[in-house]
Amino acid sequence: MYVILIQDVENLGYKNDIVKVRDGYGRNFLIPNKMAIIANDSNRKQLAENLKQQARKLAQQKADAEALAQKLDTLMLRIEQKANENGKIFGAVTALQIADALQALGITVDRKVITVPEVKETGEYAAVARLHKEVKAEIKFTVVAAE
Repeated sequence: MYVILIQDVENLGYKNDIVKVRDGYGRNFLIPNKMAIIANDSNRKQLAENLKQQARKLAQQKADAEALAQKLDTLMLRIEQKANENGKIFGAVTALQIADALQALGITVDRKVITVPEVKETGEYAAVARLHKEVKAEIKFTVVAAE
């Protein structure tokens, strides 16, 4: 019997896979526990359509992430931080500060996707934003002493 998995099943397959299982396993365990549906013609057509729509949606998300990455690569942010006369800063520059600086420019980026290097002194640095699993952007910023 062939079934379409509705969710990931350990040692069997991943969501949306069509797998061959024994009749008893499919009818008595997978289907009643809503882990799979029978792979008949109408369910296969529906799966194909869902996968096509999902691929289109993922392609659009990737294109949006690439456009945002191009915009972020051209920016130079200015972060003000308390510092001593030698340029050593007090505290740290965080992803939240970077996200707030981007927000002030009208660009929304979640702070959770931003990775900031360890910043100890004033100067120029670059943070990395993971906008998509295949798209990363470099956000350049300058740390200056607050007055």
